[in-house]
Amino acid sequence: MRSLFPVTDLTTTAAAPDPSGLLTDREWSLDELADAYAYPATGDPWLRANMVSTLDGAAEHDGRSQGISCAADMRIFGTLRGLADVVIAGAETVRLEGYRPARAREAFAGRRAAAGQGPAPAVAVVSGSLDLDFSLPLFTEPLVPTLVVTGARAPADRIAAARKAGAEVVIAGEGARVDPARAVRELADRGLRRQLTEGGPRLLGQFVAAGVLDELCLTLSPMLTAGDAQRIAGGPGVTVPERFALASLLEEDGFLFGRYRRRDVP
Repeated sequence: MRSLFPVTDLTTTAAAPDPSGLLTDREWSLDELADAYAYPATGDPWLRANMVSTLDGAAEHDGRSQGISCAADMRIFGTLRGLADVVIAGAETVRLEGYRPARAREAFAGRRAAAGQGPAPAVAVVSGSLDLDFSLPLFTEPLVPTLVVTGARAPADRIAAARKAGAEVVIAGEGARVDPARAVRELADRGLRRQLTEGGPRLLGQFVAAGVLDELCLTLSPMLTAGDAQRIAGGPGVTVPERFALASLLEEDGFLFGRYRRRDVP
């Protein structure tokens, strides 16, 4: 892996990897990746998305993202999880990708303890209908209790089922649907400020439309799939496209790992 753009955090003074080693092809350590992807030192919530896309814009192949990913992408995936307080995912993505509870990783234990974090990030599932299988390990065997983010008018029996399974129910909307901006606030109010969403495209599109996405970590896969696969963000478009700024760019085996931030953040 090598850097094609200076790897610096724009809002902190955290040390970046030694520049003298960035232009050579080598496997970065998890500590180097964690420094490169550190959350900004601010008391405000920070919503980061992590997605992968092919050259022709497909966010998945045969219904899953694994087929367009690679080993380096998975290392970054694990690093981003290792830094987050909470991983946010839509119900459809949880079902299709077979989500399990986030696990504690020794490589990030010291860093998480120093930041006052628990051993692993919580997983927050966003669902208006709560059409979820609460007997799955995500709900019955989490290291940190799983959260279910829904609206006030979600089916009462499904809310009761979620609570009976041990999930924490977070109300983030007055109707049956979830208000994306309120979801960010409600999670932050529970101390989950370092937020990571892994989609799917519909959920990411809702965060984009609500103007609450602070950062996008995008893996550009050197593949072409054609077909009618989803893009990384779906749903209604925005009136005016929001410009993001490139914060860093890494490369390995033709895969590009970009990190983009909203231009209006300090």
